Amino acid sequence: MTKVLISDRTHEVLEQRLREAGMEVSVEPDHSYESLAQAAQGCDGLVVRSKVNIDSAFIERVPSLKCIGRVGAGMETIDVDYAEAHGVRCLNSPEGNRDAVGEHAVGLLLALLNNIARADAEVRRGLWQREANRGYELGPLTVGIIGFGNMGQSFAKRLAGFDCRIVVYDKYKDFRDLKDLKVVKDLAELQREADVVSFHVPLTDETRHYLDADFIEAMAKPFFLVNTARGAVVDTEALVAGLESGKVRGAALDVLEYENMQADGLGDVPLSMQYLMRSPRTVLTPHVAGWTVESKYKLAAVLADKIIEVLK
Repeated sequence: MTKVLISDRTHEVLEQRLREAGMEVSVEPDHSYESLAQAAQGCDGLVVRSKVNIDSAFIERVPSLKCIGRVGAGMETIDVDYAEAHGVRCLNSPEGNRDAVGEHAVGLLLALLNNIARADAEVRRGLWQREANRGYELGPLTVGIIGFGNMGQSFAKRLAGFDCRIVVYDKYKDFRDLKDLKVVKDLAELQREADVVSFHVPLTDETRHYLDADFIEAMAKPFFLVNTARGAVVDTEALVAGLESGKVRGAALDVLEYENMQADGLGDVPLSMQYLMRSPRTVLTPHVAGWTVESKYKLAAVLADKIIEVLK
């Protein structure tokens, strides 16, 4: 019988669908690297979360594996190239939380443009500062989207109703201009036009510190930043320098460079991170853009279907 080990805390629909497909399923969500390698012996499929790195040594230790599944989008904790080269399919389920991420990114941007978090905190302290919290409308702005996969497309779809101009750059996708948005082949063109930059890229060696001092300097106009991708896509020290100089008008971040994904919380909090936490020009959320009641179900259901297709 096909065996699958689920080492993530996820919606029960994943286990249910795999069992209905005739698989033997174990749910053990609290493994360390070593204990997971032992528990996975003899398994055909393994579902993991970001708290354990699945490296080449792990894959070698579990030769029975035919697929590794990740409930979510990010695959940076799995050595995908090594696994695929050794016949292990690597699966994720970005289709399951793209709606949630798109909505949250819009929410972050609106909160940033309209000083919502700051104004809320002030009213709770008894302050009533209307002029100081005068905001900006989204409609007249040009929003630059970097990365146009599931998440970038979801964000663009939800922006359409605001009548803002949308400019898209994706190095690895070849497509023509779509309705209500402009596709550019050159990042510099986006940097010339954008009032807002939103990142929707995976974390790779190429995208680590994608937004750095040079990126900020290359922007033609002061701009607002939104990041719902991965924290390390943004160089925090460069971002702070940009906020201090005024080149970055504000930053809305659901992911943080100093986030500890293994411990599911903040790691070290250096001075640059402390600046972001204190700044009235930042909006911060704890990596919850794709973390809705609906997405919990959809992430698991999508992954179940993919695992069944591979193992059956």
